[in-house]
Amino acid sequence: MKSIEVAARTVEEAIDEALQKLEAKKEHVDITVLDEGNKGFLGIIGSKQARIRAEVRPNHELKKEAALQFLEALFAKMGVETSITGKSDEEAVSLQVTGSDLGILIGRRGQTLNSLQYITNLAVNRQGGQWIRINLDIGSYRLKREETLRTLAQRLAVKAETTGRRVALDPMNPAERRIVHKELQGFSGVETHSEGDDPHRRVIILPK
Repeated sequence: MKSIEVAARTVEEAIDEALQKLEAKKEHVDITVLDEGNKGFLGIIGSKQARIRAEVRPNHELKKEAALQFLEALFAKMGVETSITGKSDEEAVSLQVTGSDLGILIGRRGQTLNSLQYITNLAVNRQGGQWIRINLDIGSYRLKREETLRTLAQRLAVKAETTGRRVALDPMNPAERRIVHKELQGFSGVETHSEGDDPHRRVIILPK
């Protein structure tokens, strides 16, 4: 995190100078007043400069706030009451949406959720700064879906192994296909690959 200390006649002047040196907006910087200074007698005798420390906030924190603001505004326009929480690190921003009647935001098999995640990534990252991935989950849909896919993958792997026949799963998006492939990596009796073109691409489980 980029940080500088600046001294000037007043706190306000020190802040302005720091922002110019950092080439940053005030809302993107954390300001700590180290010394408010003293004008002294007649502004000359015993005067002491004000000192501040200015730190540019990490890119992922700024992107998290931008994503929260974007989604809050979007959901308000849609008339959907939600609560959004988020966390971030240098690799990604993760947002969780809770509330009632969330089905409209999830859509059939998560299609609306995927679209919301896509446009949030575009809206946030086009504002500048280093690109960062925005992961969005609504009503813990993705977590529940992952658990369902893992269970399904195990069950169909057993079927493929016992029958000696390949098993084709329903078409899935890339993220869901990765869950299935990863789940069966350690399954000794089968192997997996994907066939077809999106959006009809699907996982195939083959007995070894």
